[in-house]
Amino acid sequence: MIHSRVATLIGATAIAAALAAPAHADDLLTVHRLSASLAAEAVTEAVASCAKQGYKVTATIVDADGVPQAMLRGDGASMTTIGAARDKAYTVFMLGAPRNEDTSAAIAQRMGATQTPGGLTKLPHILLAGGGVRIKAGNEAIAAIGVGGAPGGDLDEACAKAGIDKIGARLK
Repeated sequence: MIHSRVATLIGATAIAAALAAPAHADDLLTVHRLSASLAAEAVTEAVASCAKQGYKVTATIVDADGVPQAMLRGDGASMTTIGAARDKAYTVFMLGAPRNEDTSAAIAQRMGATQTPGGLTKLPHILLAGGGVRIKAGNEAIAAIGVGGAPGGDLDEACAKAGIDKIGARLK
């Protein structure tokens, strides 16, 4: 009994020492993210841009992990726009990276009109429709914005780009 406690104590001490060891610069990752205020500003501008044209939309920003960071449901936007905006942003961030595609419309075009059973479209939060745009700091994709609710993905995309344009000068 005492022997197992000593072994446990030695093992715990070894783990603690390993965790306390100084990290090497090569072991650390630098991750860039939007601040909450920039994300809020972008979704607000996207919704306002669409509202000026008479479209009732929702705009959502997802971070690099695909987690919603900011969302604004515009006046009169239907409940379905909430999921559509989130899913468009998630789709372009998660599926656009390998081919450097910056819009969900480009991904939808690449995937084609007929999807294979059990393909990517069966995964949660994948929506192959226009309206999602990656947000970049230089060449690094750091987030994505999705807009849903306008009568066409191209119109949603234009409003998403208006949101990015509003904060663009501060992404450098």
